Amino acid sequence: MELKANAALIIIDQQKGILHPRLGRRNNPQAEERMLELLGHWRRTARPVIHVQHLSRSEDSVFWPQQSGVEFQERFAPMAGERLIQKQVPDAFCSTGLEMQLREAGIGQLIIVGVATHNSVESTARTAGNLGFDTWVAEDACFTFDKADFFGHAHSAEEVHAMSLGNLHGEYATVVSAATLLMDD
Repeated sequence: MELKANAALIIIDQQKGILHPRLGRRNNPQAEERMLELLGHWRRTARPVIHVQHLSRSEDSVFWPQQSGVEFQERFAPMAGERLIQKQVPDAFCSTGLEMQLREAGIGQLIIVGVATHNSVESTARTAGNLGFDTWVAEDACFTFDKADFFGHAHSAEEVHAMSLGNLHGEYATVVSAATLLMDD
């Protein structure tokens, strides 16, 4: 792949609440390290970074605004000059002005990382692809949780992650490793 000089790194929901034990077992224990490697690279190369923060409408959510879980983890805190998008649904494009901001800035290539793979990452990547953005998802810089399917069958976080990436790859986005993104620059 060719990483454009203005490719935007979109980091989804790296808030304190995502570490809450009640969310259950997760995959990709090194996902945050991969995200931080990408974030460091984006900052060093002065590319745009967009931090997405979920502000839940549900009081029992780990992202409910009136408690600490809604806050960014310190290691993912936005720096001056980096954009902040606040959303109330999984899709970072829905009612946030993100598309308009990207178009006004002339940004056409998006690299998406964060959580959860099957939820906000997949939802945002689908919309990005549908809107015509050159969309990339770093598979090892995302994670998700064990989840039951519609019929009540339990699936491991690894299976949920793999299925979600399979839904995206080739239709809405290109799925690659973080190392591939760093190597090609």
